[in-house]
Amino acid sequence: MKLQLPPGAFRAYLFDCDGTIVDSMPLHYIAWKQALGEWGCTLDEDLFYSWGGKPPVEIIAALNKMRDLKMSVEAVAERKESLYYALLPELKPVPEVLEHIDAQQGSIPFAVVSGSSRESIVKSLTTVGLLDRFPILVGSEDYARSKPAPDAFLTAAARLNIAPKDCLVFEDTDMGIQGATAAGMASVRVPQPNERRNGIGTVTPA
Repeated sequence: MKLQLPPGAFRAYLFDCDGTIVDSMPLHYIAWKQALGEWGCTLDEDLFYSWGGKPPVEIIAALNKMRDLKMSVEAVAERKESLYYALLPELKPVPEVLEHIDAQQGSIPFAVVSGSSRESIVKSLTTVGLLDRFPILVGSEDYARSKPAPDAFLTAAARLNIAPKDCLVFEDTDMGIQGATAAGMASVRVPQPNERRNGIGTVTPA
């Protein structure tokens, strides 16, 4: 399977991290199930994927409200991240995205735009040997409103000094695509693990 990009002469590529650069979502789900299970909370896999791009603290707060629980947001978030870090030796890059990173490396600037913390981004990219490809890292600490708001993408464009209309976003979630569109950017949707296994690929122009 190959990703087909929308037409345009783009001056910068903005990449989500989890599920886009790195095939981390199955590992994150394992970590979430264990961390939440310790508090008697469940997380359906479909709901987990639909919330892709949402910062961990927002996921926990939403589950507290949905399940009428009082989980410690910070404690569960820290526990989940520690469980994910323990799984990092299993992490691999997404080949279809790596192909485009390799093709444009040195020609146009790249940035990572993620709902995860900077620490999580750095650990994931270091594990797969790609950290040095991305001079700009935009994590959950760097913007006020998370995806599908455009804040994260606009922050990355400003740091790169590239107009939003000249940026192409690589994203695996609907929230991410919506955020890119709200930022005035074209985007390409990276199929999620089950879709990649079935050879499904889609292009979403903004």
